[in-house]
Amino acid sequence: MNSLPQRSKALTAILLVASAGTFGCASLGSKPSQTVKQVMESGFKGKESVAARIGQGTSTAADRQLMVELTRQLTLNKAPMGDLASWSQKTAMLHAAAKNVAAGNAAAADQWKAAVNCKACHSAHKPE
Repeated sequence: MNSLPQRSKALTAILLVASAGTFGCASLGSKPSQTVKQVMESGFKGKESVAARIGQGTSTAADRQLMVELTRQLTLNKAPMGDLASWSQKTAMLHAAAKNVAAGNAAAADQWKAAVNCKACHSAHKPE
């Protein structure tokens, strides 16, 4: 027979997992230290950006570590516009790709190129 405290602990665990899945990383108390605009300007803007160098295979280890942090910051931000689930999915995919690139995983380059889809994200989440 389950005691009330055990049931309470189980229910609390279920609620924590459910809320983390629904609200993403931001619900876990982490706050971004950079805005979406700051992340875009420091990592994604221009043909010589960190994101571009990663895509071209000319990035340094420091570039790749910076991108892990920048994409983490995106996951902590709220979507400037559009659906939260879409934002969470896109930023999580981008962050996972950045981590795999930084780790030197074999399929990371293809994963990165698929995740860095500026138009798809901007169409759904960038305000005019």
